Amino acid sequence: MAKAKYENIYKDLKQKIESEEYPYQSILPPESALIVTYDCSRNTVRRALRQLSEIGYTQAINGVGVRVIYQPVGKASFVIGGIETFQETAERNKLNSTTEVIMFTEITADERVARRTGFKEGTELYYIQRLRKLDGKPCILDINMFDRSIVPGITNEIAQKSIYEYIEHELHMEIAMSKRKMTVERATQVDEMCLMLGDYNCLAVVTSQTFNGMGLMFEYTQSRHVPEYFCFMDTAVRKTK
Repeated sequence: MAKAKYENIYKDLKQKIESEEYPYQSILPPESALIVTYDCSRNTVRRALRQLSEIGYTQAINGVGVRVIYQPVGKASFVIGGIETFQETAERNKLNSTTEVIMFTEITADERVARRTGFKEGTELYYIQRLRKLDGKPCILDINMFDRSIVPGITNEIAQKSIYEYIEHELHMEIAMSKRKMTVERATQVDEMCLMLGDYNCLAVVTSQTFNGMGLMFEYTQSRHVPEYFCFMDTAVRKTK
């Protein structure tokens, strides 16, 4: 099954749900209608629908169909269970996004960096700091490290646009899985200089290690979020014994 086919269907349905063409609590068209609309197989449609269910947009109900359970939130929401680029998150939340690269350099992982990130000591890394803005307001400071041997050729221009887009469309590498940890930390001087913290003296910090389709870690990222714009969404399913 061509990956692009079911992903294009998934993205189209996702956009229609977000724009409320398929509103909250409505039932999506049946599989037979989607097969005709997208000119594809039943398995392709089912894979796209399964992806929507996995991110909490829909719920399949026996004898009824696929019900929309997505509701827009009042602030920028980020997903826990999926992997989105900053641009994709902004588009889903209907916000204008910009990225400013404030540091781009190359480093070699020493013992301290290796212990902190999970990269092996001696790994050649891109070290990037990016300021993320939503509707013109600086709300996230991203500190990224990428393994240069796995993700070669990153430039300042690519970092400003989308590194994940470069990885998937230029390097043709699968971004498979991300392990994440969320904490609350006191703001540093760098945070105070870069972000609009207002009365806040702390930030929500999401630390992630991201792996490709071969199970190799290619990225370590620490995203430092202004609390006012921090909202992570997840969908939990209770498993019966």
